[in-house]
Amino acid sequence: MPYKESPIEKLYYSIGEVSSMFDVNASLIRFWEKEFDILQPKKNTKGNRKFDKSDIENLRLIYHLVKEKGHKLDAAKVIIRKSPRAAKEKMEAIQSLNNVRNFLVELKENLTN
Repeated sequence: MPYKESPIEKLYYSIGEVSSMFDVNASLIRFWEKEFDILQPKKNTKGNRKFDKSDIENLRLIYHLVKEKGHKLDAAKVIIRKSPRAAKEKMEAIQSLNNVRNFLVELKENLTN
């Protein structure tokens, strides 16, 4: 069996990389770090933030609640504090449904062409 290279994933991401992932300013991520308790990136000796996968997942949840769903910060904090697991599961279900929808739209376009 031939060797397949798996994509190399980094253990830690800088704030610049994370801000480009979400297409937001780094200052917004620093602000969310102060506002939300679940977001606690590690810092090196210089004070540079290093985000791991769990931090990015928490950021994805915050981004979903605040930017995509339009919740105010206080409402997003309550949702996360009340049931973070349920909020993550709901977000993942919505993303999964959006992926299915996009696939079906693309399939429909290919069939009509």
